[in-house]
Amino acid sequence: MTADSGPLLDVQDLAVEYPDLRGRGRRRVLDGVDLLVGQGETVGLIGESGSGKTTLGRAILGLVKPSRGSIIFGGADGGEDIAAASRRRRRALSAELQAVFQDPFSSLNPARTIAQALIEPVTVHRRPRRDAAEREVASMLGRVGMPPDAAHRYPREFSGGQRQRIAIARALMNSPRLIICDEPLSALDLSVQAQILNLLAELQAESGVGYLLISHDLAVVRHLAHRVAVLHEGRIVESGGTAEVIAAPAHPYTRKLLDAAPRPDPAQQRARRRAQQEAAGALPPVPSKRG
Repeated sequence: MTADSGPLLDVQDLAVEYPDLRGRGRRRVLDGVDLLVGQGETVGLIGESGSGKTTLGRAILGLVKPSRGSIIFGGADGGEDIAAASRRRRRALSAELQAVFQDPFSSLNPARTIAQALIEPVTVHRRPRRDAAEREVASMLGRVGMPPDAAHRYPREFSGGQRQRIAIARALMNSPRLIICDEPLSALDLSVQAQILNLLAELQAESGVGYLLISHDLAVVRHLAHRVAVLHEGRIVESGGTAEVIAAPAHPYTRKLLDAAPRPDPAQQRARRRAQQEAAGALPPVPSKRG
């Protein structure tokens, strides 16, 4: 994010409330959230389940209505507050603001071919000729590593990793400026996760798209995010450069998340687990040697 461009996304003092399930008023899920995403930048949003991560993404996408605060989108173009944008304006904004969700199969219509799924967002904003649209689909499928014949097949014919590539292709069809990636890798195995992470990085380098990467997986965030924000009980408790926050977390909750993350080295993992158990008094004392 350069000084003269301004942030692509500027969330200010955002609050979201839901009706209490017991019918006793309302429950605040987000409370005073501030968040910046720069042009061509990836910001990781981490926190435990229930911390409000997905709600923040849904508020930015216009799927839930904030009770307070603003969501300024636009950066160098001056930006506009889209927190209370109308349905018609949201439809127009979808060319610039897209999403990739956790389960690509549920976001793809099983009755439509991949070509139909990818052409749909294009026809909402412009009316390309059929041959031009088909060329765009073929080009985009190639960019995400899918074969040309994928266009004429159905979602059920692909693996989870391939479907996620298709979901990314659809999100990119109108050259958006920002993509909300909500746990885009959690349903995939580790080898496929690495492929999708590399793909997201390559596409960002090519197009300059910004990502808000919502994830509970610190390894994923460490790999892709330039900056990270830590969400705890609806509030941002720490933010900064990813390497700095992970190397020297300032907030106890951030340290707790880092301590809970698995280590790739089995010996380190065993040593850390033993240290945690000893700190909690879970291990019996080591017997003294007799001799």
